[in-house]
Amino acid sequence: MATPRLELRGVSKTYTNGGQPSPVLHDISLTVEAGTVTALLGRSGCGKTTLLNLAGAMDFPTKGEVLIDGRSIASLSEAELTALRRRRVGFVFQFFQLLPTLTVLENVELPLLLGGTRNSVKTARDRLEWVGLAEKAASMPYQLSGGQMQRVAIARALVNQPDLLIADEPTGNLDNASGDQVLALIRESATRFGSAVLIATHSAEAAAIAGTRVRLRDGRIQAIERA
Repeated sequence: MATPRLELRGVSKTYTNGGQPSPVLHDISLTVEAGTVTALLGRSGCGKTTLLNLAGAMDFPTKGEVLIDGRSIASLSEAELTALRRRRVGFVFQFFQLLPTLTVLENVELPLLLGGTRNSVKTARDRLEWVGLAEKAASMPYQLSGGQMQRVAIARALVNQPDLLIADEPTGNLDNASGDQVLALIRESATRFGSAVLIATHSAEAAAIAGTRVRLRDGRIQAIERA
C-alpha cells in the first residue's frame, strides 16, 4: 500500500494554562491520502484548529506522531521544517491573511519568492487565472470582495502545488455564492494538483465536498464517516 500523504498516530496535545495542564486533543489517529478531501467537524473548542496546526507542522504533539509521506515532523531540522511549510503545505484561513500593502499578484507570488523559485510571476499569474481573477492582478486586497480575497488566498496556498492543503473555516466569512466558488476550487485542488486536503468547518456545504468526515467532540474522534 502507498504511504499516506498525512498520518497522525495516537496524537494528543496539552497546553499549560496558568500552570495547569489543559488537554485539547486525545489519542487522535487519522490518515489523509493524496488527492482526497477530509473534513473535520465539531463545535467550537473541540480541537479542530489545533489538529490543523499539528497536521501543517505549525505545532507539535505532546504525545504521538505526525507524519508527512511517512516521515515524522519531529525528526525534521528547523531548515527542513521551514522548507516543508513554504513548499509542501498550503494554508487557507477564515480571515484570508492577505498582506494589505501588496497587490493581488504580489500576494500570490510571495511563497515562490521566499522559496527562491524561478518564473515566479508567470506561475502566480497562472494561479490567478485558475481562480478566475487574472484581471485583478494589480488590485490591492481592500479593493476586493470577501469571496475574491479568499480565492486569492487559495491561489497563494496552491502556488507551489503543495502536497497538503490545510483550510480552516474557509467559507466562514462568505455568502453562499462566494462560498460555493471557494469550495469548488478547494475540491478541484485535490484532483488537479493531487493535494491531500484537510478542512475544518461548521458548514454542511463544505463537509459535503469531503470523501471522509471526521467528527470531533471534546478533543476526541467521535466518528469517521466515508462517502
